[in-house]
Amino acid sequence: MQPRNMSMSGVVDLAAVKAAGEARQKAEQARAEAARQGGGGAVPPAGLVIDVDEAGFERDVLQRSTEVPVVIDFWAEWCEPCKQLGPLLERLAVEANGRFILAKVDVDANQMLMQQFGIQGIPAVFAVVAGQALPLFQGAAPEQQIRETLAQLIQVAEERFGLTGVAVDPDAQGAPAEAAEPPPGPYDALLEAAVLALDANDFAGAVQAYKNVLADDPANSEAKLGLAQAELLARVQGVDPGQVRKDAAANPADVRAQITAADLDLVGGHVEDAFARLVDTVRLTAGEDREAARVRLLELFEVIGADDPRVTAARSALARVLF
Repeated sequence: MQPRNMSMSGVVDLAAVKAAGEARQKAEQARAEAARQGGGGAVPPAGLVIDVDEAGFERDVLQRSTEVPVVIDFWAEWCEPCKQLGPLLERLAVEANGRFILAKVDVDANQMLMQQFGIQGIPAVFAVVAGQALPLFQGAAPEQQIRETLAQLIQVAEERFGLTGVAVDPDAQGAPAEAAEPPPGPYDALLEAAVLALDANDFAGAVQAYKNVLADDPANSEAKLGLAQAELLARVQGVDPGQVRKDAAANPADVRAQITAADLDLVGGHVEDAFARLVDTVRLTAGEDREAARVRLLELFEVIGADDPRVTAARSALARVLF
């Protein structure tokens, strides 16, 4: 596959960028000062290359992109060009010393992200800068061309967005390996207690029972689903549906009203209405209000389940709003 979109012109106006050398010098001074003062937020070299999945995309890519450009390498085990490009990008990420983070996404395990970025073939490389997705190139390419593209990305991030990257602590070793633990479970008694609490409308008791399971086994899918459902039911307990819907209709930008109305929509079986309401709220708001609506939407996804086609459609709608 021939590389394409190697130039970032058309994405940003590089002709308007001046004094690039001076800006890079200032950025380097800022990075050096951060490292000298103890490296607050400094990452180990191993932290410059990370594996990212759909569940952690907002945290590991969107949020990180507000402090450092995140380059995304979409790859797969069966893709031969990916095996050539991946190690090169990893080496360049280490060389860049914190000016960008490389996020590797296995498309076989994260097909939703592949669809959201409109990827038709791999390898495909994107960047996310300050929450904005930028296509870099698709297919393998000569190292020099890739270097030039990444240099443009770094320059744009510094001069147009003020992103100077993250400090790197060369002596840090990443997270220490943890001792092997025995497999968790079984949790039949705790899960049964949670179900009984739900049946008795003791939502606080159900929440605690599910949390007890997750404290020992964070990946327990039954407890995660049950917790999301119990928390939803607890939130709408005692709520006046008529007043909530009246408030939401009168104030489309009132995040709290829209969030509560979405909870009621979901409890009433109006799944698509709940999702659409929160996607619109994300679109209409900003800052903390926008984040609150986005987080509640992700929580409602947990209630329905990631494999549900309504969740898939809503994730795509959310991505369009965010990007």
